[in-house]
Amino acid sequence: MKREKIIIIGAAGRDFHNFNVLFRDNKNYEVVAFTATQIPFISNRIYPKELSGKLYPKGIRIYDESELPTLIKKLKADTCILAYSDLSDETVMHKASIVNACGANFELVSPQSTMLKSTKPVIAVCAVRTGAGKSPTTRYVSKLLRALGVKCVIVRHPMPYGVLKKEIVERFSKLKDLDKYKATIEEREDYEPHIKNGFVVYAGVDYEKILRSAEKEAQVVIWDGGNNDAPFFKPDLLITVADPLRAGNELTYYPGETVARMADLLLINKVNSAKKEDVARVKEDLREINQSAKIVLADSIVSPDNPRIIKGRSALLVEDGPTITHGGMMFGAATVAAKEYGAGEIVEAKRYAVGTIKETFLKYARLDKELPAMGYSKKQIKDLEMTVNKADCDIVISATPTNLRHLINSNKPIVQVSYEIKPLSADLDSEIRKFVEKKV
Repeated sequence: MKREKIIIIGAAGRDFHNFNVLFRDNKNYEVVAFTATQIPFISNRIYPKELSGKLYPKGIRIYDESELPTLIKKLKADTCILAYSDLSDETVMHKASIVNACGANFELVSPQSTMLKSTKPVIAVCAVRTGAGKSPTTRYVSKLLRALGVKCVIVRHPMPYGVLKKEIVERFSKLKDLDKYKATIEEREDYEPHIKNGFVVYAGVDYEKILRSAEKEAQVVIWDGGNNDAPFFKPDLLITVADPLRAGNELTYYPGETVARMADLLLINKVNSAKKEDVARVKEDLREINQSAKIVLADSIVSPDNPRIIKGRSALLVEDGPTITHGGMMFGAATVAAKEYGAGEIVEAKRYAVGTIKETFLKYARLDKELPAMGYSKKQIKDLEMTVNKADCDIVISATPTNLRHLINSNKPIVQVSYEIKPLSADLDSEIRKFVEKKV
């Protein structure tokens, strides 16, 4: 029987999971290529034989997505499967048009078909857009579970940007584990706060193995989602976070609308930074597509670690990279902190950008004053350091969740900003308590 030839279109995460669950040992299909985009330095690699299984003894080549039309024809692909997240609905259909025009089918895989079933209760935290507040919500839930006497382990959506065969299962319990696994800035942003809070974090590439490892030391597994993707584990409670600073996006981005429709609880974050009419719009949109979920409102509270030096000082603002790049946010927590604590002039980060950081500003032309904390390689971290040090200002206000002082040598003081959710009612706590009573 002829095997159907598949190209998986991805960004080093969901694409690998879909392959592992649906195709790795399936003799009806032949995955002839992965394509990669969105994240720097992730194309032109091999999905290794250690992960690809007996049907792929040489592994599977990963190409840049720009080569997709040529690959479809060269490799005689029958079907292309979209397997990455936080794309506008319009962008998804443009990709579908490219694939169809080249003679292949275009498919979206249902999240449920790739969800692994855990032996332990699972709480999943997802979002309608990158940067809506998943990790702060996960931090809130994990601390609440601990206060209730429940041991939880956090499993983070994949970010395998290094040597894949060395990243099959990663366990982070100490800050030095970030160095052990050569974590990028993006990975540190998501793992470091959980580790500091005293929780074990798992990540990697093979989420079947990751889940089974996490289950051995947890009463509850928490899925901490990435971008606006769906969970890889079947949740017993799905919390989806929405962002009124991007009102309307909850209905126009994939797969964010999907996870909003699937949610058991919808949390509208950043109420204190948003317009009332935008909060109302998001609430109305969410209720239209999901009548059964409870809707909870929350503020996002920013906390600088050295607020006294902000007032009146000229500042360079450093923000979480994914949030203001492919996440599309016009500003982040550093901007909020600068305003709340009375910073002086905000310098234009773009003027000082060098190397790969300059390339990021060219790719995301709407960026201007905020500096995305890009750090996917040693060179990029060095370019970030040079950009910071070139900036003509008094201080740096950094809202990347990892401590920037540990990664670069800055020639000016860095104020580190953290941000946490503050629910505006007792509903979130009540739902978690009900979950514990029922499931644990």
